[in-house]
Amino acid sequence: MGPRILLTRHGQTAWNALGRLQGHTNIELDDIGREQARALGTKLAGERVRAVWASDLSRARQTAEIVAGALGIVNVHTEPLLRERQFGVFEGLTRDQCASQYPDAWAQWLSLTAAPPGGESRESAVARMKDALTNIFDSLEHDAGVAVAISHGGVMRLWLSEVLAGPVPLVANGAICVVERDSRGFHATAPSDR
Repeated sequence: MGPRILLTRHGQTAWNALGRLQGHTNIELDDIGREQARALGTKLAGERVRAVWASDLSRARQTAEIVAGALGIVNVHTEPLLRERQFGVFEGLTRDQCASQYPDAWAQWLSLTAAPPGGESRESAVARMKDALTNIFDSLEHDAGVAVAISHGGVMRLWLSEVLAGPVPLVANGAICVVERDSRGFHATAPSDR
């Protein structure tokens, strides 16, 4: 078996609990999120994890540091391309607030026809995630081991929708999908808590 990436969503934040869209806003884990990260580290103990990577946003970085500590891995690699999608004017708002404050932009967002004002397009987010995973796979090229990559629900969902050629439900905090790569490209499992 060749190298694999366990692509994982960070633990919960206070904004997750309130249903606020975070995007690039730098929010830290809450107590539940830290516990989810510890549970993730325990769950991954049986894998042959050689490296832990994370988005540069605090919630992903903190999750990665807790997981790495549980696995006895000293260094966490930062990959800014694993960052969440930029949600523009929607950042910090709940879905209901987006619908009431920006009804036209929200309707276009829901119909998948446009990015929010000041936000990142679907195409850009998917391409960025592909580049991030390519970088991680390239670092594992001569190693049959496993890397953990801590990312974010929105960008993971977009990328997985393309790879799995269909809709993907909301990605839960701490959910994992297994990513492999061959000459035909990327292959992934749907996110689960394994």
